[in-house]
Amino acid sequence: MRNRWWAAPILASGAVVLAACGSSGSPAASGTTPAAQHSNAAAGSVVISTRSTSHGTVLTNAKGETLYWFALDTPTASKCTGTCATFWPPVIGKPAKAAGASLPYGLGSITRSNGQVQATYDGHPLYTYAAGLTPGQVSGNGLKLSGGSWWAMTPSGAKLSATPSSTPSSSSSGGGYGY
Repeated sequence: MRNRWWAAPILASGAVVLAACGSSGSPAASGTTPAAQHSNAAAGSVVISTRSTSHGTVLTNAKGETLYWFALDTPTASKCTGTCATFWPPVIGKPAKAAGASLPYGLGSITRSNGQVQATYDGHPLYTYAAGLTPGQVSGNGLKLSGGSWWAMTPSGAKLSATPSSTPSSSSSGGGYGY
């Protein structure tokens, strides 16, 4: 009973998110940036690097934005399309390792259902998080959205040790599917 006061703010924030999806305003007016600007869509390749964060080392794009993987994806297909891809913009382009980056697992790519080439690491299609575009931020780590969990991609494929909500995540056991 005491926690019912949370319902109104949660419903209100959901309405704001849904309203933002239907908005046709300019990025400057809304304070958000379209997914295409964060997916390196114009480039033929995307540079993948690493960055140390307060939670561990993560993969990043050229802007320093943390890259994520989605537990429902497979090594050959992205399950994040439509509205999901608005909030989790796919990393578009063939991946290339940044000079000096230690990436022990393979970079690759898949072809999305819309024909775009999406970068992968260790068999996981890669994404950025539209709400976490500050370099070094891992605010999308451990979120359960779009029907599955989202994880910051690490060079080893292991999950980061902490989630943004300060709740302990499951043990780190390497990347993979079926979480």
